[in-house]
Amino acid sequence: MGGRVDESCVLTEGPWKHRFVGANGSRFHVAEVGTGPLVLFLHGFPEFWWAWHDIMVRVADAGFRAAAIDLRGYGASDKPPRGYDGYTMAADVTGLIRALGERSATVVGAGAGGMIGWAAASFHPKLVNRLVVLGAAHPLRLRAALFADPRGQLSASATVLRFQVPRFEHVLTRDNAALVGELMTQWSSPRFAASPEFAEYTARCREAMQIPQASFCALEAYRWVARSALRLQGYRFVKLMQRPSSVPTLQLHGELDTAVLPRTAQGSGRYVTAPYEWRLIPEAGHFLHQETPDMVTGEILRWLKTPS
Repeated sequence: MGGRVDESCVLTEGPWKHRFVGANGSRFHVAEVGTGPLVLFLHGFPEFWWAWHDIMVRVADAGFRAAAIDLRGYGASDKPPRGYDGYTMAADVTGLIRALGERSATVVGAGAGGMIGWAAASFHPKLVNRLVVLGAAHPLRLRAALFADPRGQLSASATVLRFQVPRFEHVLTRDNAALVGELMTQWSSPRFAASPEFAEYTARCREAMQIPQASFCALEAYRWVARSALRLQGYRFVKLMQRPSSVPTLQLHGELDTAVLPRTAQGSGRYVTAPYEWRLIPEAGHFLHQETPDMVTGEILRWLKTPS
């Protein structure tokens, strides 16, 4: 590893304010801008709040209070040794909505953050008034595809399954977190992966993953998913997730997403009883919010303004 990295590397100045907010027994770093109804942004792996820095400002300009968090274990948020299960991370989200002084919020989640968004909407529908999910299947769709589609989703998830190896976090952070860059290249559209924006973005994500403990925490969430498949806690999670969501949900997915295949994500609407829309985005990969920010911003604002 190069020079020592610390949490200050994610506290980039901009039109937003940085705050630390206590929720669900942990302290979270939140970047927020604007006033109005709350829109809470959840990044995915291997990202941090910066995933949304462009879109959140545009959403704020449209009359909303936009808040992007570092998930538990990432960026400048607390990195407790446990709490990376689906229940706790869903409760982090709803705890943050309350801690930010709101009764409910629209939740926008990408990748792993989208999975947490699905769980938060399912477990706490009174606190999530709308959901926008990018590049994330409903957790039960993903689970089913891992078993039913060995050549497709199971092989697409091969890297993530390697995260189960003990101490794999040292592999993730080796050589200035080179593997983070490789995964992001693999999961992005070729056009985005060849762009200067991509080079700048991956450099930030690689740096943030080298914050002490961040790599361990990031992998723990994936380890829980695999471990829980064989445990009672996982069975209970599945039972709870089988209750359809009553939260209006917009699902955007990149046609070229190689992390979560479009065919895995596509049946997620069966778990939503509220208004639901599915949009497949041509020529985009897993990081839609970075690859097509104009389109994603437009879709978020449209969904925010659609009468539910």
